[in-house]
Amino acid sequence: MAILKILQYPDERLHKVAKKVELVTDDMRRLIRDMAETMYAAPGVGLAATQVDVHLRLFVADVSETHDQLRVFINPEILALDGEEESEEGCLSVPGVYEKVSRADKVTVRAQDENGQPFTLEADGFLAVCIQHEIDHLHGKVFVEYLSQLKQTRIRSKLKKRMREIL
Repeated sequence: MAILKILQYPDERLHKVAKKVELVTDDMRRLIRDMAETMYAAPGVGLAATQVDVHLRLFVADVSETHDQLRVFINPEILALDGEEESEEGCLSVPGVYEKVSRADKVTVRAQDENGQPFTLEADGFLAVCIQHEIDHLHGKVFVEYLSQLKQTRIRSKLKKRMREIL
């Protein structure tokens, strides 16, 4: 397994729309393991393939306290949204930035697991927010894009300054 490089906002590759996974192969399962290892090491609760510069409709998530309940979503599709909740979100591609975002409180999603088997899941609370956040990545959208232009500009400036300091 390997730790993958996570793209950092405002990298344009984060805005690519992911393509459907046609076939779940051993290479795909290896990518899933690498993504999970990367997510846990970061540490994070979700990671979309787009964030590691693989533009396929795939993400992994684990919102458990014990970090032992990995969920794999291949070709996820939201079937229903219900309610509304505002909660603070962060993102591995936008390190150190946490902002309030309004999302549905409940979500029904259809996807495939790491063996290509279809499933439907009804989720609420933090898992529902995580699912919506990761599916946004697959559509080429980063959570900060829900914020005002002023906040987005400030975040971009902050991250660019941080990158200059690192280099």
